[in-house]
Amino acid sequence: MTAPPRLLDGLSQSHRDRLLALARDREFPAGTRLFDEGGTADRFWLLRSGEVALDLHVPGRRSPVVETVGPGQLLGWSWLFPPHRWHLGARALGPVTAREFPAAEVRALCRADPEFGHEVVLHCAAVIAERLQATRLRLVDLYAPDGGGPS
Repeated sequence: MTAPPRLLDGLSQSHRDRLLALARDREFPAGTRLFDEGGTADRFWLLRSGEVALDLHVPGRRSPVVETVGPGQLLGWSWLFPPHRWHLGARALGPVTAREFPAAEVRALCRADPEFGHEVVLHCAAVIAERLQATRLRLVDLYAPDGGGPS
């Protein structure tokens, strides 16, 4: 797979500055649960250091990790689309530092500046496509007979 797109790299300088003005620095100790599948998606993060495992609730089974997100990557896209509920869960694998963004304020900025909103939505769509592909491959690997390899 190719390197995931980075949100700040895809924004013009003025849009980057406006977005970063909303950010707050956060630190999460190892093992911290950042969000759970189905919870309210009211924020998102750009990771600065550390890794976060994205997992999927599977009734009666341990939640499989479907992807790991690292430095420079977007953590969370469910905040952008109604009903603003997380589609996966997330747990810090080690200490994590991140920039945290308030979803409602970023959505308001997207509405007020359609060019900015378009850039953000395109970036999130690219992340969603990448995560769906990674999830599909991981689930095939986990649940297909013989590990999903050729028969």
